[in-house]
Amino acid sequence: MNKKTKTPKSRNKGPVNPVDAIEKYVRAANYLTASQIFLGDNFMLERKLSFDDIKPRLLGHWGTCPGSNFVYANLNHLITKHKLSMMYVMGPGHGYPGLQANLFIEGTLGKYYKDATQDEKGIGYIAKSFSWPYGFPSHSNPGTPGAILEGGELGYALSTAYGAVLDNPDLIVACLVGDGEAETGPAATAWHLNKFVDPAINGAVLPILHLNGYKISAPTIFGRMSDKNLRSLFYGYGYEPIFLEGNDSKVYKKAIDVFEKCHQKIRAIQKEARKKTVSRRKGESPRFPMIILRTPKGWTGIKRLHGEKIEGNYLAHQVVAKEAKHDKVELLAVEKWLRSYRFEELFDKKKGFIKEIKSIIPPKNLRMGDNKHAFASRNSKDLILPSAAKFSESAKKPGTIGSSSMRRTGLFLNEVFKLNKKNKNFRFMSPDETYSNKLDAIFQTTSRAFVWPPRPWDKDMSPDGRVMEMLSEHSLQGLMQGYVLTGRHAVFASYEAFIQIVSSMVDQYSKFLKVAIKTPWRGDIPSMNYILTSSGWRQEHNGFSHQNPGFISDMLQKDGCFIRVYFPPDGNSSLAVMRKSLASKNKINIIVAGKTLEPRWLTPKMAEKELNEGIMIWDFASDPNPDIVFAGVGDYLTKESLAAIDLLKKDMPSLKMRFVNIMELTALGIGNSGCRVLAHDFSHYFTSDKPVIFNFHGYPDVIKEILFDRKNPGRFSVRGYIESGSTTTPFDMQIRNKTSRYHLIIEAMFILSERKTVTKEEAGKIIAKYEEKIKEHGEYIRKYGVDPDEIENWKWSR
Repeated sequence: MNKKTKTPKSRNKGPVNPVDAIEKYVRAANYLTASQIFLGDNFMLERKLSFDDIKPRLLGHWGTCPGSNFVYANLNHLITKHKLSMMYVMGPGHGYPGLQANLFIEGTLGKYYKDATQDEKGIGYIAKSFSWPYGFPSHSNPGTPGAILEGGELGYALSTAYGAVLDNPDLIVACLVGDGEAETGPAATAWHLNKFVDPAINGAVLPILHLNGYKISAPTIFGRMSDKNLRSLFYGYGYEPIFLEGNDSKVYKKAIDVFEKCHQKIRAIQKEARKKTVSRRKGESPRFPMIILRTPKGWTGIKRLHGEKIEGNYLAHQVVAKEAKHDKVELLAVEKWLRSYRFEELFDKKKGFIKEIKSIIPPKNLRMGDNKHAFASRNSKDLILPSAAKFSESAKKPGTIGSSSMRRTGLFLNEVFKLNKKNKNFRFMSPDETYSNKLDAIFQTTSRAFVWPPRPWDKDMSPDGRVMEMLSEHSLQGLMQGYVLTGRHAVFASYEAFIQIVSSMVDQYSKFLKVAIKTPWRGDIPSMNYILTSSGWRQEHNGFSHQNPGFISDMLQKDGCFIRVYFPPDGNSSLAVMRKSLASKNKINIIVAGKTLEPRWLTPKMAEKELNEGIMIWDFASDPNPDIVFAGVGDYLTKESLAAIDLLKKDMPSLKMRFVNIMELTALGIGNSGCRVLAHDFSHYFTSDKPVIFNFHGYPDVIKEILFDRKNPGRFSVRGYIESGSTTTPFDMQIRNKTSRYHLIIEAMFILSERKTVTKEEAGKIIAKYEEKIKEHGEYIRKYGVDPDEIENWKWSR
């Protein structure tokens, strides 16, 4: 067994049996997978395995890998046979040593990592580097060629796969969904995305539900369901389930037939759909195939150890034989396991893999690890964008009422759809809120995608629609990730409170993007764009449950400059921000803007000027050498700050005030000059010693953290949403959270009297006046149910 086995002549002559080739390929992949987990030396097992050959720290997950390797090999055969463009999205990202083994075998890993050569040295490189400091991580990651999903947090594979096939009519994405992952909420809703993918204009997803029966320490729900129940479930979801089960050589022959059947079914559906017009396709329900694969967890690995069942049990999930570095019984078990693959028959340490294995490896341009769609920069076309000024409104007189940021944005996005109709590289995601969020102008050009039979009264729906509406934020986030990471552009609009549903998904994506930006061969990626509207400040009619700016806080915790949060104060600035976001690369852009009719403050030229810096002194509301500075962040909070200035100027004309509007925040601070306002510029906006009252759209601590390292932080006061809400009136939301014009005036008077800028007597009169205003307002809304006219009809008067 320790001697090199001579390659039989039969392997170099005559046609290759595909079943034999796939079986040998999987043996090689399984060996390489296990060697990455265990081996620090002796990679070809040319001598007896010793403790010294075992890594000092054993990390990784074995259990899911053999099934994944089996799938990858069969997909390679299918690609080679039919010259397919195919991607592989692997839900169980912890199966990364298996995926890396396949990338090594097909040669893609060596293209991007020069040390991953197909020889003994290359095997040593991938084995030693796996789960090693500054080597390869334990999970799929942005450094993995062909990966558009990390898969650490489970549940997102299927929605990401569906996003990738949108507007890629020739692409098939094989998506492996683990039976543990299938228990997650995001995965459960993603099965329904087949109702939104028109086979005439899009590619196809081939879902493969991998049932190996166990999670980390317990059986899976799907693994314990009968074939009858599984068939009923997925048939009801609109799929044609095809079962594939086995743990011996017979399953290899079955697999070739199953994968071929799926391919033929997919192409037949697409061919039929592409013969028909949109109107003729309405009412049809294409039933795409899916594979339900049953193989044992840890298939081909150690069967039993220390009297316990390993293969086919949860104990195969992570590292099997964890004490192989020190325990002789476990070391011998690992050696017996590794030698069972007879890797020396499959690989020559100088010449590489044998002919049979090479026969099913696709040509370089068709390899799943190097599929062009998995590299955004290879496919991306910049959006053709209209001028923001085309949709702007006159703001020559600041404070003119009549601007809805979302109405303006809807008109702009409609034009984006028109201009990019030919390129088919723009999509809009919304959880059933396009109308509610006042963005429905886009329906002048496109409609909502829906493939299943319509009702006569349905509105703005079509199989080829470019608006993806589903009441599952998780599914929409996954769709957008798959769409953007394959080089296209998208906007996700949501009620502010409910974008929180995907906070963890966006966290995961931000990690992926942060690493991808530093990975040269990834290239530029179109930005991920969010619109947060129907904000808590104007969800007074829906109540406390709809009032939550927490997504902003979470995103601003991420270090770096690639996450930008914009707070356009009016419609014209919303247009400028939207255009900049859609033109950007390698960013997560979050646009926070209301949908109600509000004042217009900035001309298009001034909006662009402020956007360039992310911050601006509004001269029309400011005096030279101010006694106090008001800063507004967010449209509704800006309005309250300006109303406070307006009222104070009437009460105390001699008081000098400045208003600073902040349009952009990042984790590093305010503005965007090098990602934040530099220290020497900070005093330009906020003076070096005068008091500053911030009125912030979100939780006050966000701004407090930004101001923490500023000189003399005691001069800064921050107001914002303090979790005080209910079903009430719009202005009462400001009262409850102490962000109202009245509260700002009262605080200003306290501060200025302490500084002796005004007398205590002057301050006391004004404080008493506005405390009475607050009391009167409470009495008024309890009686009439609406805000008084002086609030409803307030206009900037300076």
